[in-house]
Amino acid sequence: MITINLIKDSNFEVTVKLKSTTQHKVHVSKDFYNLLTDGKVSYEYLIKASFEFLLERESNNSILSQFDLKLISHYFPEYEKEMMRRLKP
Repeated sequence: MITINLIKDSNFEVTVKLKSTTQHKVHVSKDFYNLLTDGKVSYEYLIKASFEFLLERESNNSILSQFDLKLISHYFPEYEKEMMRRLKP
């Protein structure tokens, strides 16, 4: 289960409850949000889809506790194209 709460501006707290519960602070820049979504879905939906992407590849305990969403591309080069595929009609 993935829960997302806005902290302030473009900063969110994400809680992932699986075998263990982890918390993550995530920043999403407006430019990166627009690149991936064309503004068609909410920030929260993008973050949820991004965490689902990550959880397909690693455990929630392996996900950084604090990061900018764009950093996922550094570890998984296919991330941006996959998010565009999942999020755009």
